[in-house]
Amino acid sequence: MSKFKVKNQAGVVLFICLVMLLLLTLLGVSSIQTTSLEQVMARNAVDSNLAFQAAEAALLDGEDFVEGLVTTNAFNAAGASASGLYNDAGPGIQPNWLAIDWEGANFRLADTAITGVVNQPKYIVEFVTVVVPQTDVLNLDNIGQDAGLGRTQIFRVTARGEGGTANARAMIQSTYGKRL
Repeated sequence: MSKFKVKNQAGVVLFICLVMLLLLTLLGVSSIQTTSLEQVMARNAVDSNLAFQAAEAALLDGEDFVEGLVTTNAFNAAGASASGLYNDAGPGIQPNWLAIDWEGANFRLADTAITGVVNQPKYIVEFVTVVVPQTDVLNLDNIGQDAGLGRTQIFRVTARGEGGTANARAMIQSTYGKRL
């Protein structure tokens, strides 16, 4: 006979191992969920950034269009709104950039093609007003001079871009002044 007594085993070690295994499994599952969520957040950030860059490209194209104008007659021509040219709606009236159907056809497509987007960026141009500086008003001090040299036409360019999915949209505006 041996001098050591054999004790009955109660299975405590097995129970502790199972609890530890359960804790490690929960830790692993929560890590996978966190990583998946971070991937979705990163993908959404890239998508919204792409939408903003597309809208910015369209905005620059719209400003280039305004820079090329020599008159505002195109804004009053028949079918001007069908080509994305509008007169300002005025105070108290829903602005054109909110009223139009951006999925329809009353806008201008940007000249710059963007890869990786659902739809190419688009823009509209609104003729807002004419600003006449106080010094340009015809009075006794400038008789015989050409009035109107200081008149600045104000335009609003609104651009809309979409990212890799239709859920990521960006809309930006600029106000552009030009002497015609």
